[in-house]
Amino acid sequence: MSAENKTADNIHNRKIVINPGRLFSSPGNVLTAVILAMGLFITVMRFTKGLGGVTNLDDNYPWGIWISFDLLCGVVLAAGGYATTSAYYLFGLKSFNTAVRPAVTSAFLGYAFVVFALHYDVGQPWRLVYPIFYSPGATSVLYEVGLCVFLYVSVLAVEWSVAAFEWLGWKSIRAVIVRLTIPLTVLGVILSTMHQSSLGALYLIAPSKMHPLWYSSFIPVFFFISSMFAGMSMVIFEGALAHKGLHAEMDEHHLRDADKVVLGFGKAASIVMMGYFFIKLFGLAMDNNWKYLASGYGLWYLVEIFGFVLLPSFMYAIGAREKKTGLIRLAACITVIGVVVNRFNVSLVAFNWQLPPAEKYFPHWMEIGLSIFVVTLIVTAYRVICYYMPVLREHPDYEAH
Repeated sequence: MSAENKTADNIHNRKIVINPGRLFSSPGNVLTAVILAMGLFITVMRFTKGLGGVTNLDDNYPWGIWISFDLLCGVVLAAGGYATTSAYYLFGLKSFNTAVRPAVTSAFLGYAFVVFALHYDVGQPWRLVYPIFYSPGATSVLYEVGLCVFLYVSVLAVEWSVAAFEWLGWKSIRAVIVRLTIPLTVLGVILSTMHQSSLGALYLIAPSKMHPLWYSSFIPVFFFISSMFAGMSMVIFEGALAHKGLHAEMDEHHLRDADKVVLGFGKAASIVMMGYFFIKLFGLAMDNNWKYLASGYGLWYLVEIFGFVLLPSFMYAIGAREKKTGLIRLAACITVIGVVVNRFNVSLVAFNWQLPPAEKYFPHWMEIGLSIFVVTLIVTAYRVICYYMPVLREHPDYEAH
């Protein structure tokens, strides 16, 4: 057996061993431990003191940063799962082969921890399944969001399980799941289309509370289209981070094809973002809200659509044309920030815009701390999965597949 094959076998036969001494062997591990301890403290406070003990929510702002960041941003940034699987399995773009498993893994973790974080906002976690199984409110947009997210988390869990079964050596079960790939991909795209747009539709009931520049009858369309380029950008962004922090876990195939994924998604994101930019202008013209551009909110709106949409769209286009992957990765970072800015604008900045500054909402430090806690859990789980399972590398037993 060659040295290369021996190394591959050692990687894929890794066993989970907890070494307390290594947990604090680096500053990053120490910081992670501190954040996790803080999260556990906030968890105890939340479920013993209630929302009032850990948040600044009130009747004007019943939804705060836990909805804006953990739910709205979490769902849209996890859209890389359906974007990548549809590109590879449905459109036959084989250059995206190495991006499928990382995208599905991050999407599965993203949605799973969105549900996890939702427990803190809703309370009574044991009742989270009630709208699905006991008391469905089929006429509610929120019910449709909950049902689609529930189903899509299940789809992602099945799609992701292929890597877990390879690691466990369960070949027969893996073979069954692989045969379901195309139906699962189609179902995932349908469910994503529904709940990504429905998250925007939630705000259609509040025309008097949202600033006219962000309120539009097209907001469900805006949310869905932005999820497309958000997912592509997140795949590029995560790939750049993985190459820095998980380089040793990648095989030659993943390292070689990384730039192909960046260039492919960069070109696609440029086109989608340009279309999104003009659709936003169309919505602005349809509602005749040009006069609001002369206000402070108008300036911030222009920063959003020009600085976080049009600018990265051109950067993507130039990067794809000139084969400048570094420029595309920078555009992806700007786009991810811009999508977060947009969701915060819709749910917090432009919401109750007419209230005096003294009555505006600003999150409690524990609300911010819990969001950091959730993100840390996602990153930690992703690193553990990539270390043990064939996500950033191919399992030697299935390379021919």
